[in-house]
Amino acid sequence: MIVIAQLSDVHFDGGPRAAERTRAVMDYLDALPYDLDAVLVSGDIADNGAPAEYEQARGHLVSRHPMVVCPGNHDERTAFRRVLLGEEEPSARPVDQALRGDGFVLAVCDSSVPGEHHGRLEDSTLEWLDGILTGTPHDVPVLVAFHHPPVPLHTPYVDDIRLFGEERLAALAERHPHLRAFLCGHAHTAAATTFAGRPLLVAPGVVSTLRLPWEAPSGPDEHVFLDEPPALAFHVLGEDGRLTTHYRVVTARR
Repeated sequence: MIVIAQLSDVHFDGGPRAAERTRAVMDYLDALPYDLDAVLVSGDIADNGAPAEYEQARGHLVSRHPMVVCPGNHDERTAFRRVLLGEEEPSARPVDQALRGDGFVLAVCDSSVPGEHHGRLEDSTLEWLDGILTGTPHDVPVLVAFHHPPVPLHTPYVDDIRLFGEERLAALAERHPHLRAFLCGHAHTAAATTFAGRPLLVAPGVVSTLRLPWEAPSGPDEHVFLDEPPALAFHVLGEDGRLTTHYRVVTARR
């Protein structure tokens, strides 16, 4: 059994709230009696892309489990690379990473578009992902992660800034049957749907939870719940190859 935890949208901003909520989630994961195969943090690590925010994130995104962190639309690539990845001369190229575990591959793509809030996978990222999938035996499942959902989730606030150019990713997926699922964040709400014939699993937000349209917000400034506790997803690959996702709420410190 392979178990991957996913948290998303931590939005470190230098203040205590995001830090305490993230720390509650990380403490919960570290206290588990089971060794996880991976922890994925799927974007919006910083709130404004500032180096000081990444310094704060680096102090809290620490785990005894293998961990990989990718950017979102609030992140800035060079500061992300310098502080979180330890690159002395960081470039502005996409932050694409692969975590190879025992019996699986987690391919983490950078869907951010510098200076914009919507997402798109650059040609270099799609070429990189194609290489990862081609080089992975077909009996090894590959999970592909990025920040922006590639389909509408019936949440207008998020759907307007989702991943575009998604047909290029769908065409790539058709060539690789061992691509088992897509994992993303950005929506600040737990969701499950499909994309390119695979599960598309959306992690809830740590810093806040999005109100859905039928939850009757009274105005545009009330599109998030700030008092809901943080939450995360557990993605489980069983010995039969079937993928199951559980969502878990974590009690925050405040």
